Amino acid sequence: MRRETIECGRNRSALALLLVLACLPQAADAQSGAYGSFEDGNRLFRDDLYWAALLRYRQASEAGLDTPLLHFNTGVAHYRAQQHIRARESLLRAAESSDLRVIAHYNLGLNAWAAGNDDEALDWFRRASDQQENEKIREYAIVAMARVEATQRLEDPVVEFREKRLEIEKPIANFELSARVGAGSDDNIFRAPAEPYIDFADPAQPVVTPEIYSGTFIPFDFRAKYKINSLKWENFFGSYRASGRIYDGDLESNADEQTHELRFGSEFDRRDGGRRSRVYSAFTIAQHDEQYVDPDTGNVRTSNGEEIADRMDYVRYGPQLKTVQAFGKWSFGLRFKGELWDYDDTELVPEYDHEYFLLGGNVQYRFLSNSLARFTVEKSSRRYSNRPSFDLNGNQLITNPALRYDYLEFGVLARQRITDNTWFGFGYEHMDREDRYVGYNDFTRHSYSFEFHWTVGERFDLELDTSYRDYDYPNAFAFHEPLAGPKTLETIDAELLGTFRLSRRFSLLAEIDYRETASTDTRIEYDRTRYSLSVVWEL
Repeated sequence: MRRETIECGRNRSALALLLVLACLPQAADAQSGAYGSFEDGNRLFRDDLYWAALLRYRQASEAGLDTPLLHFNTGVAHYRAQQHIRARESLLRAAESSDLRVIAHYNLGLNAWAAGNDDEALDWFRRASDQQENEKIREYAIVAMARVEATQRLEDPVVEFREKRLEIEKPIANFELSARVGAGSDDNIFRAPAEPYIDFADPAQPVVTPEIYSGTFIPFDFRAKYKINSLKWENFFGSYRASGRIYDGDLESNADEQTHELRFGSEFDRRDGGRRSRVYSAFTIAQHDEQYVDPDTGNVRTSNGEEIADRMDYVRYGPQLKTVQAFGKWSFGLRFKGELWDYDDTELVPEYDHEYFLLGGNVQYRFLSNSLARFTVEKSSRRYSNRPSFDLNGNQLITNPALRYDYLEFGVLARQRITDNTWFGFGYEHMDREDRYVGYNDFTRHSYSFEFHWTVGERFDLELDTSYRDYDYPNAFAFHEPLAGPKTLETIDAELLGTFRLSRRFSLLAEIDYRETASTDTRIEYDRTRYSLSVVWEL
């Protein structure tokens, strides 16, 4: 078959592929927006995912990128996807560039010949053979004409584009802005248990009948980021994010919560052939506000007759560092985070102020272009300053030492791509928590997760994330009361996201969020489902 698809992995592969690979290191300069979409498209092309690459190239174009190199890569991707009319249109636009004209003419010949237009193919090959700028392309064009005329199968050889490396000019600065606002419904605002229960934590052991409140809320998420691209491979940035939910109603407003976060740092990203190095470092300061309420009634909690509504408000701040080093099919990552969590002073009850440290790493191996496995290990610690530990009877005496929890977690994640537009993954995590006093709150947690992503056409994305967690407490009691028996806990979480792109700037985001907990401590046993529909705007 003379028009058989050309294979990328051979030593003598498509000339069209060559220029895409040549531009990858330069495209990696861009981290976001149009440039990020262009880089994603190059990566997907390299993995032979041509339809997905075309989607990213189109997003780059819609975001304002208009360069000969984008048109060339788009044309090559259309050619590999056997969309020869669209390939011709994009390659013609690329041929307007003096840097790309010769290679574009040669690829226009390949495309025309693959489409069955022998006369047109010969015309493009003649143009490529008549030029004097690139001798290798001239030689291959002459061979190509002979093969077309002999009705032989054309295998386009590799031509190393050494004359001039093409780069996307990286802007001096980038400004990113996005906003999300919508309307939602919550069927259990305060996470109240569904059934009456005996409160063993109260010496009188009363029977409590929770009241479940439902209502509507407004979800919001505002993000702004400014980047200064002062170095070739590195940028410095400052970002701000505000997110949360606002509920409608006097009592319902007790469930309002919001977070404000500022970050300052740098991002380094360099790709050289089959190697890639990424480093992210930042200092973060965030403020979180929410009401400390009784889930059974929705009212603000009290202590000795005084409200302690602000007990869960806090400010956290500290540095974090992430790095990933990739070599062919292997990649290795390290992660560090150190934070101080400063909760509002309540004086009436112990505070949650603590220090948080995390150190972790991961190893990833890509078996094929469409499957990978990732192994993760993390060590973390939370060290409270004013909150006393529990003894083995479940008593939190002020004479006990300060509470400290140490965590050790191992995880594995496997992902498989089914088609260019569909992939899924399975994950497992094992966590051990050590209560450093006498081990009262030790637990072992087993987590199982499933994720699914489906891109329907060029406008609609569907994402599903689910997880099941099973906690084993060897020493703790339900209600911290021995009479209530051992403590158990199981949780199920599921989130379904649907995104529909209305235009270059606007999207619709539909979200369903489900949570279920089951425990012998019936105070924390509840079901909750939230629905929301939001408009997303991106600059």
